[in-house]
Amino acid sequence: MIELIPAIDIIDGKCVRLTQGRFDRRKVYSGRPEEIALRFEGMGLRRLHLVDLDGARAGHVVNLHVLEDIAGRTSLRIDFGGGIKSDEDIRRVFDSGAEMVTAGSISVREPERVKEWLKTYGQDRLILGADARNGKIAVQGWQEETSLDLLEFVRSWAGAGIGKVICTEIAVDGTLQGPALALYRELAGSFPGLEIIASGGVAGIQDVRDLEATGVRGVIFGRAYYEGKITDNEIKTYLGTD
Repeated sequence: MIELIPAIDIIDGKCVRLTQGRFDRRKVYSGRPEEIALRFEGMGLRRLHLVDLDGARAGHVVNLHVLEDIAGRTSLRIDFGGGIKSDEDIRRVFDSGAEMVTAGSISVREPERVKEWLKTYGQDRLILGADARNGKIAVQGWQEETSLDLLEFVRSWAGAGIGKVICTEIAVDGTLQGPALALYRELAGSFPGLEIIASGGVAGIQDVRDLEATGVRGVIFGRAYYEGKITDNEIKTYLGTD
């Protein structure tokens, strides 16, 4: 069984989802993200992927108060991403209750800084955000595509000591069209020593079972839950907490 990791994406303090990373295609699901987090905890989920979309676009952490609220009201293991660009940012995020931090754009822009974070905080607390559109890494809240090849990018960071990778296939994210199974099969097969976490496109609990077969260690889901494609009962049954 792979780890089920619900996602809460934040804009203006609200729980939202974007389609294919586009800020002009957003849908607000709740103005109380901490209540959503409590619901996840009540189902038996143990981890949360919390993304500051305002921060990702602005280049600095914006919605730190949401992290503080969720960390203060739940025991969820939170990995936080979006806008972490400085040593002060990462300190504030950890001090606010995050157990892990996802380094996305900064791992492209300032790899040496991220390598220092690896030394300081250790590979258990740092996650590589390897988000790609058609095999090329995208940064700045997915607004900018680079020429970096996804597999080569992950390979370089595996060599640098990273242990966890969240990989989002942007083309299917938020579409409910199913995950990029071939991509995750290739990543898991190429990097058996890494904790690969799949993200994007999950449309139902069967997609979770299909991802299990690829060898990834975890799966992030969001819109499928918020729109009733994955139910509380299905999550409880999968976790064995019903």
